[in-house]
Amino acid sequence: MDEARAREAVVATARRTVADGLVVGTSGNVSARVGDTILVTPSGVPYDTLDAEDVTGVDLDGRQVLGTLAPTSELPTHLAVYRGTDARAVVHTHAVHATAVSTLVAELPPVHYMAATLGGPVRVAPYATYGTEELADHVLRALADRSACLMRNHGTLTHGADLEQAFHRTAQLEWMCRVWLAASSVPGSAPSLLTPGQLSQAAERLRGYGPDA
Repeated sequence: MDEARAREAVVATARRTVADGLVVGTSGNVSARVGDTILVTPSGVPYDTLDAEDVTGVDLDGRQVLGTLAPTSELPTHLAVYRGTDARAVVHTHAVHATAVSTLVAELPPVHYMAATLGGPVRVAPYATYGTEELADHVLRALADRSACLMRNHGTLTHGADLEQAFHRTAQLEWMCRVWLAASSVPGSAPSLLTPGQLSQAAERLRGYGPDA
């Protein structure tokens, strides 16, 4: 994708996170990689007023190379993901159910086979102040062999080959968190969980299917 189309995709995805109830106000952020440039949503700009010209560009060292607005405060985490994975796009949200789960467990239990599309049970990165290198380090470790993680008392982060895939993974993660919370709320019962073998079988069947191929 060229830079102009990528800028438009960043804006469209950011607006979609609001429309789908995954963020409120200016929380959350979106980025996409074009070559060695990271196009990222700016800090503090409401997504309903955001346009393609507002998108900021930085290099992999975080130096601003495009735009005049300051990049998101979560830039260290985005850069860590691009440096440490094969990500071409990153979506970070404050989705309600996922954030709630991040306060309860160290890992989202495998309640549904779609966990296989994220690499397995989704880990919770330990809490650290937003926008810090400490948080970036925690997130990168939680993402080892995964395309998604929860951030304790904070939200979600997913990455993918493009923004469509990264967003799809965010939506699936929020849905699985909602399922687990609903099942866990039934008195006297506990959700049944999938085994590693069952997840592996699901991963094989899902290979090449949909945006998580």
